[in-house]
Amino acid sequence: MSAPSKFRKKPVVIEAMQIDFHDNDGVHQIMKWAGDSVRFFNYDPSVNHFYAAEVATLEGVMSAMQGDWLIQGVHGEFYPCKPDIFEKTYEVAE
Repeated sequence: MSAPSKFRKKPVVIEAMQIDFHDNDGVHQIMKWAGDSVRFFNYDPSVNHFYAAEVATLEGVMSAMQGDWLIQGVHGEFYPCKPDIFEKTYEVAE
Protein backbone atom coordinates (compact mmCIF):
# COMPACT_ATOMS: atom_id res chain seq x y z
CA MET A 1 0.00 0.00 0.00
CA SER A 2 1.35 3.42 -0.87
CA ALA A 3 1.35 6.55 1.26
CA PRO A 4 -1.59 8.99 1.06
CA SER A 5 -1.53 11.52 -1.76
CA LYS A 6 -2.70 15.13 -1.60
CA PHE A 7 -5.73 16.30 -3.58
CA ARG A 8 -7.37 19.68 -4.15
CA LYS A 9 -11.11 20.13 -4.65
CA LYS A 10 -12.05 21.04 -8.20
CA PRO A 11 -13.49 24.54 -8.44
CA VAL A 12 -17.27 24.25 -8.63
CA VAL A 13 -19.73 27.13 -8.56
CA ILE A 14 -22.70 26.44 -6.28
CA GLU A 15 -25.84 28.34 -5.34
CA ALA A 16 -26.50 29.02 -1.66
CA MET A 17 -28.76 31.04 0.62
CA GLN A 18 -28.19 31.77 4.28
CA ILE A 19 -31.02 30.72 6.60
CA ASP A 20 -32.50 33.53 8.66
CA PHE A 21 -35.59 32.44 10.56
CA HIS A 22 -36.36 36.08 11.36
CA ASP A 23 -36.69 37.02 7.67
CA ASN A 24 -40.01 35.61 6.47
CA ASP A 25 -39.38 36.74 2.88
CA GLY A 26 -36.07 34.86 2.92
CA VAL A 27 -37.73 31.76 4.37
CA HIS A 28 -40.33 31.87 1.59
CA GLN A 29 -37.60 32.29 -1.03
CA ILE A 30 -35.81 29.22 0.33
CA MET A 31 -39.09 27.27 0.34
CA LYS A 32 -39.72 28.24 -3.29
CA TRP A 33 -36.11 27.47 -4.31
CA ALA A 34 -35.62 24.18 -2.45
CA GLY A 35 -39.21 22.91 -2.57
CA ASP A 36 -39.85 19.72 -0.64
CA SER A 37 -36.15 19.38 0.27
CA VAL A 38 -36.55 21.82 3.18
CA ARG A 39 -39.17 21.82 5.92
CA PHE A 40 -39.44 24.70 8.36
CA PHE A 41 -41.16 24.10 11.69
CA ASN A 42 -41.60 25.32 15.28
CA TYR A 43 -43.42 28.43 14.08
CA ASP A 44 -44.04 31.04 16.78
CA PRO A 45 -46.92 33.33 15.79
CA SER A 46 -46.08 35.82 18.56
CA VAL A 47 -42.83 36.73 16.78
CA ASN A 48 -43.91 35.58 13.30
CA HIS A 49 -41.00 33.27 12.51
CA PHE A 50 -39.76 29.69 12.57
CA TYR A 51 -37.11 28.23 14.86
CA ALA A 52 -35.97 25.10 13.05
CA ALA A 53 -35.55 23.48 9.65
CA GLU A 54 -34.84 20.04 8.28
CA VAL A 55 -33.15 19.39 4.96
CA ALA A 56 -33.61 16.16 3.02
CA THR A 57 -30.10 15.36 1.76
CA LEU A 58 -28.64 12.45 -0.18
CA GLU A 59 -27.34 11.13 3.16
CA GLY A 60 -30.65 11.53 5.02
CA VAL A 61 -32.43 14.32 6.90
CA MET A 62 -30.18 16.95 8.49
CA SER A 63 -31.07 19.80 10.85
CA ALA A 64 -30.43 23.39 9.84
CA MET A 65 -30.04 26.17 12.37
CA GLN A 66 -30.20 29.97 12.32
CA GLY A 67 -27.32 31.29 10.19
CA ASP A 68 -26.56 28.00 8.43
CA TRP A 69 -26.21 28.09 4.66
CA LEU A 70 -28.44 26.02 2.38
CA ILE A 71 -26.36 24.79 -0.55
CA GLN A 72 -27.53 23.28 -3.80
CA GLY A 73 -25.01 20.66 -4.90
CA VAL A 74 -23.83 19.76 -8.38
CA HIS A 75 -26.63 17.21 -8.84
CA GLY A 76 -29.39 19.58 -7.68
CA GLU A 77 -29.43 18.14 -4.14
CA PHE A 78 -29.63 20.40 -1.09
CA TYR A 79 -27.72 20.29 2.17
CA PRO A 80 -27.02 22.63 5.10
CA CYS A 81 -23.57 23.99 5.89
CA LYS A 82 -22.38 25.68 9.09
CA PRO A 83 -21.31 29.33 8.59
CA ASP A 84 -17.67 28.77 9.64
CA ILE A 85 -17.24 25.86 7.20
CA PHE A 86 -19.00 27.82 4.44
CA GLU A 87 -16.65 30.78 4.96
CA LYS A 88 -13.55 28.55 4.79
CA THR A 89 -14.81 26.64 1.73
CA TYR A 90 -16.57 29.15 -0.51
CA GLU A 91 -16.06 32.65 -1.88
CA VAL A 92 -18.31 34.85 -4.00
CA ALA A 93 -18.19 33.90 -7.69
CA GLU A 94 -18.11 36.66 -10.26
